[in-house]
Amino acid sequence: MQKVLITAPVHEILLQTFKAKGFDVLYEPALEYGDLKKLVGDRTGLVVTTRLKIDKAILDQAKQLQWIGRLGSGMELIDEACAKEKGIQCISTPEGNRNAVAEHVLALVLNLYNHISRSYDEVKKGQWRRVENRGTELSGKTVGIVGYGNNGAAFARLAQAFNCTVLAYDKYKWNFGGGPIKEASLEQICRYADVISFHVPLTAETYHMADADFFGALQQRPLFINACRGPVTDTAALIEALKNNQVSGAGLDVLENEKLASYNEAKKAQLAFLTAQSNVIITPHIAGYSAEAYRKMAEVLLQKLHLL
Repeated sequence: MQKVLITAPVHEILLQTFKAKGFDVLYEPALEYGDLKKLVGDRTGLVVTTRLKIDKAILDQAKQLQWIGRLGSGMELIDEACAKEKGIQCISTPEGNRNAVAEHVLALVLNLYNHISRSYDEVKKGQWRRVENRGTELSGKTVGIVGYGNNGAAFARLAQAFNCTVLAYDKYKWNFGGGPIKEASLEQICRYADVISFHVPLTAETYHMADADFFGALQQRPLFINACRGPVTDTAALIEALKNNQVSGAGLDVLENEKLASYNEAKKAQLAFLTAQSNVIITPHIAGYSAEAYRKMAEVLLQKLHLL
């Protein structure tokens, strides 16, 4: 019998389908790392999100494991090399939440360009400032996309509806351009883009990819958007870029450390600075977490497992 362990809240369709196909389903949405070690031993399938690290210690305990299903994109918490050595298939589902991420990124851009959050905060304080909150139109702007995978391509499609020129950089892809999508170098994006949005996985190569050198190379004071992984941005460098007017604003759905209760005084000071800026918006890693994506990610995993 196939036995699956689900370690996070999932859409009901996932549970229903596994059970209908005869799987023994162990649903533990609040499972901690230590308990995962104890429970994974006889499981043939494992469903995870971004909460638990699936390292060698876990995989060594998973004697019967055949596959790991990652709801969403980004495999940095899974030791894929170790899994491959053990013959364990790793499956991600970025197709399920790419539209949700793209729409959230677009919302951050439009919010910042039109001072929506800022002006609402002012109205709550009894201020009615029209001239000071004159907006900027996205239409006709140059949008730079760093990483042209599922999420980057989905945002590019939305940007086209605003008659934007899209400059897209992906170190590992080529010949994907066409029409308003222009393949570009990172240097060209830094030189010409009015908006720059990051859509790369977190790897040793992309850690602090947005660093002091990156911000120092910007020519147009663009909006800076990161809705992929927090450590892609060097927070200290972003703060300096904001202070030095190298960027006109920042929209962040992710932070280097998203466990706010663990912050030391230095990290608290960084977050306090960012949240005090009227041209910064931070959301709690919700870009790919829409109601529709919640179901779609489950469906994509089931399809890739040939169960739907």
